[in-house]
Amino acid sequence: FRRVLFRSEPTPSPKQQQEPAMPGALGGGGYGMQGMLKEGAKHLSGLEEATYKNIEAAKQLSTVVRTSLGPNGMNKMVINHLEKLFITNDSATIVQELEVQHPAAKMLVLASKMQEAETGDGTNLVVVFAGELLLLAEELLKNGLHCSEVIAGYTAAAEKAYQILDASVKLTPPATVFHSATELAKCITPVIASKQWGNEDLFAGKIAEACALAMPPDPANFNTDNIRVAKIPGNAISATTVVKGMCLTRGVITASLQEVHDAKIVVYGIPLDSVTTETKGTVLLKSAEELKNYNRSEEESLERVIKDIAATGVNFLICGQAVGELALHYLEKYKIMTLKCPSKWELRRLCRTVGAATLVRLEPPRPEDLGSCKHIHVKEIGSTRCTVFDHEDDNSRVATIVIRGSTANIMDDVERAIDDGVNVVKSMTRDSRFVAGAGATELLLADALTTFGESQPGLEQYAINKYGLALEVVPRTLAENAGLDATNMIAEMYAAHKAGKTSVGINIVEGGTADCGILDLLHTKKEAIKLATDAAVTVLRVDQIIMSKPAGGPKAPEQEGMGDD
Repeated sequence: FRRVLFRSEPTPSPKQQQEPAMPGALGGGGYGMQGMLKEGAKHLSGLEEATYKNIEAAKQLSTVVRTSLGPNGMNKMVINHLEKLFITNDSATIVQELEVQHPAAKMLVLASKMQEAETGDGTNLVVVFAGELLLLAEELLKNGLHCSEVIAGYTAAAEKAYQILDASVKLTPPATVFHSATELAKCITPVIASKQWGNEDLFAGKIAEACALAMPPDPANFNTDNIRVAKIPGNAISATTVVKGMCLTRGVITASLQEVHDAKIVVYGIPLDSVTTETKGTVLLKSAEELKNYNRSEEESLERVIKDIAATGVNFLICGQAVGELALHYLEKYKIMTLKCPSKWELRRLCRTVGAATLVRLEPPRPEDLGSCKHIHVKEIGSTRCTVFDHEDDNSRVATIVIRGSTANIMDDVERAIDDGVNVVKSMTRDSRFVAGAGATELLLADALTTFGESQPGLEQYAINKYGLALEVVPRTLAENAGLDATNMIAEMYAAHKAGKTSVGINIVEGGTADCGILDLLHTKKEAIKLATDAAVTVLRVDQIIMSKPAGGPKAPEQEGMGDD
């Protein structure tokens, strides 16, 4: 008989069982990137998986805001995660409230935000132009060009575009323009027209009036924070007015005092009421007389504090929290006009306007804590009582634009247009050169860059050519949004430009091409082209996408039988 031996495998000990498996590549599990990364991570690479997908996301975002470009741009209705409704054609607001998740599209959103921070206008141009650059780059990549060649061409084209822009200045207003409301209004009308078409003259006039009021002797020191906006519902937007000084949409709480001249102002960030002790205490009262005396002592201590405040010369008090009935009685008695301001932001802004410090203890203020204002009065606008802080001097120039409107959405959109207008005035204080508007400058750049591209050796010439074609997106979109035939309009514009009429743009009123006399600020245009090119180049530089597994497990199942209450 042949002896057969069986050797059984030893049973693993509990300690060996607990040891984790080796990482994929070492333990023979997975190979390559998946073996290196944690389980659940995604890795995409190459043109097909990374570059084209990024370009597609950027194109989608660009398509969303493209129809909002120009005076005939359509409004978007965006409902954000807090269910707040936005109806606007302001690109910065749209892309911010869309909450874009895709990293490549987010690059365009960040570029748009940067444009909003830098110049306050031209945010739509950034997204639309960057989207068009990527769309045309996709064609070049599919034709066999390498990303680095496209990037080199785009960078060279951008440098050339800046030079052409500097050489195509149409107007440089004199320094006196900042102190003349009528001249300033002419400069900012095109900016307002792209947001509030039909009301551009009204709002440009109001913004120019407010800016002229708040303009310091040296325009370089102009502060956009000195132009305040107050929204009061009711009436039509044509009833929008400018109030000299700071206007708060709330009245004072002292009924007998509605006006004060040469105000000495104190600001408290605490409630004005009977002084409460820091520790809890018990008071034993044996008779009604003791209760009367206790109440009287409380009242006397509060009166003493308010009397001491009045003794410092204070005749106007701003409180950030509740004001008790008894405190209000003594404030009226000592002729201190009182305003309640529950908003911390507004309280801070008021402190800056009047030059006061916020006090956190109920005690008489020191002279350095006091603020001052020449004239404070209550004014009724519509059915809303407003408190106006009028400085009447040059040191603290503040103006408030009071927006009227039937709904909050309309007033919000007007506020965005005003914000753009004020920011353009701020940009003008740095660089007040203007170039032709209505798509004329973009077509001029497109024509010049196409010619420049043809004269260049190497494969970059194709990218330079496409950069020029991408700039055609502005006149093309303006024509499409106005319901015109874009191809014919661009052909007519090229013909006019070749004939030397470089100011010819899209005339949306007559429905054709003409020199409309519209001017755009050079600084805004240059920054927009710069940021759009940077965003497009950054997206093109990406060749791999590596995503870790998102944190957190699956969502918990919803509980059954949970009612609304």
